[in-house]
Amino acid sequence: MLSDSNSLPSEPLARIFLLSHMRAYTSLAGHVLGSHPQINGYYEMHLGYEFPAALDRQLDAYLESDAIKSGSRYLFDKLLHNDYVLKPEQLGMVECKILISLAQPERTIQSIAHLYADRNEVEHEYASPEGAARYYIDRLKALADYSREYRQSCFYFDAELWQRAPERLLPKLSQWLELDSPLSERYQIFSQTGKPLKGDSSPRIQGGCIDRSASDYSHVVAPEAVLDEARAVYEECRGKILNNARDSSLNGG
Repeated sequence: MLSDSNSLPSEPLARIFLLSHMRAYTSLAGHVLGSHPQINGYYEMHLGYEFPAALDRQLDAYLESDAIKSGSRYLFDKLLHNDYVLKPEQLGMVECKILISLAQPERTIQSIAHLYADRNEVEHEYASPEGAARYYIDRLKALADYSREYRQSCFYFDAELWQRAPERLLPKLSQWLELDSPLSERYQIFSQTGKPLKGDSSPRIQGGCIDRSASDYSHVVAPEAVLDEARAVYEECRGKILNNARDSSLNGG
């Protein structure tokens, strides 16, 4: 455990929260963000943020395996499940930067089902395309509701930009976060990189640079009716979030 006084920030850290869903390039996002000198944190901490004490829990959890960077400004976490709630107005005077990101449904649903089957968790509800789709749909609806409640305080981006066009996404994120230097496509490997329950545990995350090659999940076949519902929810929820977001970065522009 890193408990010496040099690990503690001299001033309260602002927070970056990425609100998204599983298999939306969020491990890659965390590593790119967390590799910046001003940002600490890169993995999912499985915490909710409804009271100021949650910020102390977050910092304590991070310091168990990593140290705060000298001169840094932010501590990052990502929330991918409806069980974990973020209420910035309940967190005191701490500055919060909120990112919301969605990935398109077909690949996402296939990827979720593949993930749980690959872990030999075939009995898990998300191991089937139908169960993965239920999680995806419920999560998108919750994120759309969140964007309405915190109107004009969020930056939205299409998750596919991490692979398809990071050269377009990273400058906009750097500007939104008011960083003193641009985010890079190269990233560090950290103490929790690739560990179970900390994000992506595949070899891809160990590469240290954005891998633009696509993963193949074509062996996972989702019923067309399931995909049709997920596509409709994606279009509806993405539209609502875009209407509510203060700024955005989108596929194709």
